[in-house]
Amino acid sequence: MNIMIAYDGSRNAKLALAQTITMFRRLEPKITLVAVAENPRDITSGNEDLFQEEVGELKQHLKEALELCESEQVSAESLMLEGDARKSLLFAAEKKVRPDMLVIARHSHEPDGGFIARSLTYFVDELDYMTFGSVSSFLARRIQCPLLILPSR
Repeated sequence: MNIMIAYDGSRNAKLALAQTITMFRRLEPKITLVAVAENPRDITSGNEDLFQEEVGELKQHLKEALELCESEQVSAESLMLEGDARKSLLFAAEKKVRPDMLVIARHSHEPDGGFIARSLTYFVDELDYMTFGSVSSFLARRIQCPLLILPSR
């Protein structure tokens, strides 16, 4: 089984990798970890420095994830792309990796637990979806393979 995981090194991405290994270990999966560094909107030296810093961090996250897979005796490789995360992940799935399944972690912006904070979070999430769309909703509408969206804990 060929599984592609959208991986950014976040807490949720690490949980998604661990859950994927746990759920599919018996199928002896080949995992491809795909990270996307988003290009800066304008080309100033400050933005280029931030972009290079992001690339370095993503490479380190991928290295650590590959080491985890190796320690768990799961076959894995990584792929680093640049551009819009939604389009890059779709491109990787359809043209590069061609996975049997794509796994992504749902991003959480956990509020402090109060009713007002939760309500505002839901409103902002809905507004974000209507204006820009999230990575998971974009991929859910377009991806041609099964998509597993893992919630945060």
